[in-house]
Amino acid sequence: MTDFTLGDLERIVAERASATDGSSYTASLIAKGTAKAAQKLGEEAVETVIAAVSGDKDGVVAESADLLYHLLVVWKISGVELSTVLAELERRTTQSGLEEKAGRKTS
Repeated sequence: MTDFTLGDLERIVAERASATDGSSYTASLIAKGTAKAAQKLGEEAVETVIAAVSGDKDGVVAESADLLYHLLVVWKISGVELSTVLAELERRTTQSGLEEKAGRKTS
């Protein structure tokens, strides 16, 4: 088991986001903006789904890692912190999933 956490990944993304020497994929992706980062996030989500439907466990692991990384990049660009998302998840656990969904505002 590893001690690596999403908090560790969030810290690494933040550190690499400020790289100016051209060596950071994270910095280059952030420089391309929200739309590009969100597109990459969507691609990784689809690839994760494909791996899952195909029964490719190793693929699910690899694509999930890509998915989480790109999610944290999108959060970085959007000014969203892991702690805020975790607080929202915690808030939602105070009721059943069905109750929580029923209470959401529809647009």
